[in-house]
Amino acid sequence: MSRILAIDYGLKRTGLAVSDPLRIIAGALETVPTKELERFVAQYCAQNEVSTIVVGKPSQMNGQPSETMKYIEPLVARLRRAYPDKQVVLHDERFTSVMAQRTILQSGIGKMARRDKAIVDRVAATIILQSYMDCISH
Repeated sequence: MSRILAIDYGLKRTGLAVSDPLRIIAGALETVPTKELERFVAQYCAQNEVSTIVVGKPSQMNGQPSETMKYIEPLVARLRRAYPDKQVVLHDERFTSVMAQRTILQSGIGKMARRDKAIVDRVAATIILQSYMDCISH
């Protein structure tokens, strides 16, 4: 089987997570500067078998798209053009940053490391990926 790559898009940094080839476990992959995101995805997809790219879809509490969607929609369109052989999907990411911060706090990571927003981005991408995998398995 092939992997699923998840993207937690941010204006400055983007967190990435990936499934194992059997699509059982979601794991943090990397945090990259957003301006380098598409180059990183191209390199990763060239070296690994990826069938699906999941992009976190930010929504406000009332369900309306967040401001960030104006950057995410063009990204998704570019990914779909660049990878016609891959499924590119949006998946709800509400609360993932809060859940990521809570997870990091509960993990016992030291205070200085918790300030590293790159860790939060990777964990948020992992939560998006795990949520997506849970949805497609039911």
